[in-house]
Amino acid sequence: MKKLFAIALLASGLMMAVQANAQDDKSKRPSPPAKATAKLSSGATVTIDYSQPSINGRIIGQEGNKGVEPLDGKVWRTGANEATVFETDKDIMVADKKLPAGKYGLFTIFNGSDVTVIFSKTWKQWGAFTYKEADDALRINAKVTEATPAEGKLVFTVNPGEVGFVWGNKKVEFPVK
Repeated sequence: MKKLFAIALLASGLMMAVQANAQDDKSKRPSPPAKATAKLSSGATVTIDYSQPSINGRIIGQEGNKGVEPLDGKVWRTGANEATVFETDKDIMVADKKLPAGKYGLFTIFNGSDVTVIFSKTWKQWGAFTYKEADDALRINAKVTEATPAEGKLVFTVNPGEVGFVWGNKKVEFPVK
C-alpha cells in the first residue's frame, strides 16, 4: 500500500511539473501571448487573448518563407498559434450588431482596403485550420487604414468605444458598445 501511494504521489508530481513546463513554454514562443482588456461604457468588459507574431523582415500578404499572413481572401486567425479569443462578459454591440456575452474565435479576411471581422462560436482551436463559416456568430465589415508608425508585432487595443489592431502598416478599428 505504501508503494502504491508513493507511485501515485510521484506520478502526480511529474504531471504537475509537465503542466508547469508547458505553461512556461507558451511565454518562450516566437509569437508570445498577449492580452488587451477594457471596460466599455456599457459596463461590459472585453478581453482579447492572442499571440503576437513578429514581422522579422517578412512581407505581410506574401506567400512563402518570406511572407506572413494575412493573405488577401483567406481566413486569418488574427494572430499566431491558437486562434485569437475575443471575450465579453455582457452582451455588446459591434458595429451596431448584437454580440451575446461569451467567448469567440476572432478571425479576419482581408481584401485590399476592406476587412471582414468574424466572431466564431468555436474559439478553442489551433490557427484557422478548422474554421467553419457555419460556426460564425457575427460578421462585420471594417476598413484597413495605414498605421503610423508601423508595428513590428501584432498589437490589439480595447478602448471604451472601439477595438483595434495594428499589424505592420495595417490598422483595423471597429466600434463596440
